[in-house]
Amino acid sequence: MTRCHDVLGIGFGPANLALAIALEEEGYDLDVRFLEARPGPSWQSAMMLDGSDIQNHPVRDLVSLRNPRSRYSFINYLFENGRLLEHLNLPVEFPLRKEYAQYVTWAAGHFERLVDYGVRVTDVSLGQDADGRPRYTVTTSAGETLQARALVVGTGRAPFVPEPFDTALSPRIFHLTSYLPSLDRIEELNAAAGRDRAPRAVTVIGGSQSAVELTLDLARRYPKAQVTTLVRSLTLREKDTSPFSEEGYFPDFTDYYYRAPRERKDAIDGFMRLTNYSSADGDVLRELYRLIYEQRLDNDQRVFVSGSRQVRSLDVHADGVRLDVEELNTGESERHEADFVVLATGFRDLGPAPHQERVPALIDGIADDFAFDAHGHLSVGPDYEVQPVRTDTPALFLNGLCESSHGIGDAGSFSLLSLRAKVIAESLKKRLP
Repeated sequence: MTRCHDVLGIGFGPANLALAIALEEEGYDLDVRFLEARPGPSWQSAMMLDGSDIQNHPVRDLVSLRNPRSRYSFINYLFENGRLLEHLNLPVEFPLRKEYAQYVTWAAGHFERLVDYGVRVTDVSLGQDADGRPRYTVTTSAGETLQARALVVGTGRAPFVPEPFDTALSPRIFHLTSYLPSLDRIEELNAAAGRDRAPRAVTVIGGSQSAVELTLDLARRYPKAQVTTLVRSLTLREKDTSPFSEEGYFPDFTDYYYRAPRERKDAIDGFMRLTNYSSADGDVLRELYRLIYEQRLDNDQRVFVSGSRQVRSLDVHADGVRLDVEELNTGESERHEADFVVLATGFRDLGPAPHQERVPALIDGIADDFAFDAHGHLSVGPDYEVQPVRTDTPALFLNGLCESSHGIGDAGSFSLLSLRAKVIAESLKKRLP
């Protein structure tokens, strides 16, 4: 007999982990199960670069904005692991990414009873239970069929792979979400071909925080290689960290953004973009600039940042990748050779544009059961519930996928994670008496 849960959560990254904590701490007695494709709890495991830090205040963690007294806070994690005083003595503004990843893993460890790890969802459909009531039916890679009265999708956004890379299938071209495993794969390819050598040239595509971090990491990892970062804008830009702009990550701003019409949302997005996208923190920009300057002093420049560049075509061959690049302001053509290419090109938000997704891929099969606005955006309520076409459709929530409806605070960061979890938890309790 197929078991019907009150709630099935797809994905168990920080978003659904925060929801699990909220449901427990608020005392909501619901039968909840989470399905996670990864073999165990982890966060940004492919980007655990030496020296890299997070970009949010550590108190904006899984719980503290919702419940500052929670045992699952970052501060309590440090305390329980005997590192609180040492951490407070660190001469850094933000915690190391490695430490925050360990915090996420620690918190997730308290909820292993609710999670099936190593289980990938292969299909989501709308059906009925044995009594004829509408339910979600979820099929998994383990061959299970599960049902739920409500679904919470917290899978994170899909990587954005722009042209012409989107049609190039090669282990020598990879997105930052697989960075460290892909480097291992490159070494295996070289060893298998009898070319056991360090890369001679590497190209990074993008102008984000991650692009700068990757450039620095590659320069340290392969000190003899030429590392070139190609940026579509004029050059690398510093992130807007004004406290006035940072109020875009306040819950009041989320409500304000939600009520704005689509054309004004687009204008707000244009202003807020540099708080999170196509820009980098000042510390890594200064570190990169110093590195390039010192290499020039030594007449041995190996790290380059080339702005106003667009890759127009590419050719993957046995030893690497050949890129044909246009300088956008002059129209001049360049040819770049690289052992491999790293795409620091961001992620796909929900929406009708070519760089967006109409709906999260997992619910594509039931997309027509939900409403879209006149601009082609999925209709999402203020409580993150997707608006159905029929009133008897079970509740479906998007956890961490609603930047197009709720603004920059929903952009996959920790900033409003715990407060969003509270909203979804309260709505689940109302919808599932």
